[in-house]
Amino acid sequence: MNTERQELIGYLKQFVSEDRLVRFDDILAERTRHITVVLEDIYQAHNASAVLRSCESFGIQDVHFIESRNKYKISTDVDMGASQWLDIHRVSNKETNNTIPFLNSLKEKGYKIVATTPHEKDCTLSQLDVTQKTALVFGTEIEGITDDVRACADEFVRIPMYGFTESFNISVSAALCLYELSTKMRADKNIDYHLSEDEREELWLNWLEKSIKRCDLIIKDWKEKRK
Repeated sequence: MNTERQELIGYLKQFVSEDRLVRFDDILAERTRHITVVLEDIYQAHNASAVLRSCESFGIQDVHFIESRNKYKISTDVDMGASQWLDIHRVSNKETNNTIPFLNSLKEKGYKIVATTPHEKDCTLSQLDVTQKTALVFGTEIEGITDDVRACADEFVRIPMYGFTESFNISVSAALCLYELSTKMRADKNIDYHLSEDEREELWLNWLEKSIKRCDLIIKDWKEKRK
């Protein structure tokens, strides 16, 4: 445990309302990295923002943007501040396409790569096992996932459709997937999906800093007094 960080958190709490502190506790109790989301080359800001909003609402802490051709953009009208509570990771391809190395790095961290696309060996959301840590990968609005994602995927998942329309909007797909899979994850008593104590502390400090006006000056003053 980081003693200095704990002391700083304790000090900063006095600048936040009791209701806000209780809210932080309640939300952190359900935050998870057991499921993470990867967005490959999303180019429409409203779609990216809607996915971030869904991730925050369902307690998903990490979102990864693979920027092979397109840099992610946020639409504040859609995002509604959700992104400030998330850890957003940008995977830039400045010199070479690093989609495969990045997905392999997630595998090394214990994640199963699940591509969201119809496939001959696919399964439905209800059939997908989330016992193992799961990285859900969503492709571009038009083309879907790339061949690189297909090559790396451990499993493929689809959302059954019964109308003339061939596909859901990516933000709708993400919301449906996250609702179904996060509900299944939380219902399984054998899955420890919670953050570690150290991870919770990091977010406590991060969220306090974002909630307190001129927090940098308050922290500077606190450090001066500790000398």
